[in-house]
Amino acid sequence: MTTGTTIPFSQETVKQLSALLNEPAYFTEFRLNALAKAESLSLPKPDKTNISKWDFFGKEFNVTAGNVPTKDQLPESVTSLINEDTDQSVYVQYNGSAVYHSLSSEAKEKGVVFVDLHTAIKDHEDLVKKYFMTEAVKVDENKLIALHAALVNGGAFLYIPKNVVLEKPIQSIFVVDGENVPAYNHVLVVADVNSEVTYVENYVSTSADLDAAVVNVVTEVITLDNAKVRYGAVDTLAKGVTAYVVRRGHAGRDSKIEWALGLMNDGNSVFENITNLIGDGSFGDLKMVTVGRGEQTQNFTTSIIHFGKGSEGWILKHGVSKDAATSIFNGIGKIEHGASKSNAQQTSRVLMLSEKARGDANPILLIDENDVMAGHAASVGKVDPTQLYYLMSRGIPKKEAERLVIHGFLAPVVSELPIEEVKKMLVDVIERKVK
Repeated sequence: MTTGTTIPFSQETVKQLSALLNEPAYFTEFRLNALAKAESLSLPKPDKTNISKWDFFGKEFNVTAGNVPTKDQLPESVTSLINEDTDQSVYVQYNGSAVYHSLSSEAKEKGVVFVDLHTAIKDHEDLVKKYFMTEAVKVDENKLIALHAALVNGGAFLYIPKNVVLEKPIQSIFVVDGENVPAYNHVLVVADVNSEVTYVENYVSTSADLDAAVVNVVTEVITLDNAKVRYGAVDTLAKGVTAYVVRRGHAGRDSKIEWALGLMNDGNSVFENITNLIGDGSFGDLKMVTVGRGEQTQNFTTSIIHFGKGSEGWILKHGVSKDAATSIFNGIGKIEHGASKSNAQQTSRVLMLSEKARGDANPILLIDENDVMAGHAASVGKVDPTQLYYLMSRGIPKKEAERLVIHGFLAPVVSELPIEEVKKMLVDVIERKVK
């Protein structure tokens, strides 16, 4: 089935991109096959949001990223995000091009692979072929994912070897500033048997407003048996950026994937997070906060799907809608046949701060097995006037009172985030957005 939306990119564009990156033949072929599939696939269909008229393609696709700054030339809004520890693992990317990269002595000694995606495609072919869009995400799911596979122009690859536990977090910062350089960014994290890692990333624009910029992000987190990944992200892309963000997990036996997400973009966005609990005893946890403002529309679909016996999944989402913003929360807990003794729980809450703001929380439980536990809670509402009255009666101006209410509403999620770096970033972002 086609959507009637013509993809404005040709095989020649894909070939030029692959040649510029000096990619091996296997990946060029992978790109071309994905582009062919994209032509016949439909756009994704997020529940209760019509995205058929959204611009997911942009004005054009420049193969080169243009001028790339050095680390010292980056603005303070970016450099302030970099961990000040000199012995750190960090990757900074500007419009698909590497700006800065370092690997801590701990990671080097333990054989950790942390490189930009282009390097991984060339130097770690076996791992890329095994895990890149083969398990957590499949190329033929929809038009935007297939297009992502064809035009991927940035990202990072992280591999944690067997029995390796990293004490320090791994960090990536992806700067999106080009209106004609769409960010088709891909992050692949593979935690081998008995390994453990914390990964933190930022998506940031240094300009407050970008005209018709496009971001198409795919993340894959693969945890093998008894591995654990804590994945934190704070997204703060500018107004004018249309974003399609897919983050997926694929959890093996007795492994854990914990997501801590601050989704704070200012443009229209579709976010999808799915964790597949494949192995027996696997565990998935998603904690997410968002603040929508202006006239933006955001759709958040979060799913934890249980395949393994005794698997456990938790979803906790709090969102605030200001001005004329719309926030849609779709939550799905699914227990497949055979996943007995599993537990699926979710909570979604949306707070609306004005008459024009819109919020919607849609919890869904799909249970195909007996002897399981499952539950959900959802609420959508306006600010309690009693709370505002109480604060204002103490001499606090209305705007400041609303700010305090917002912080109080989001605090139960922020305080539970398992990654301290993400907590600190989020508090700062929330403060800027609610002024």
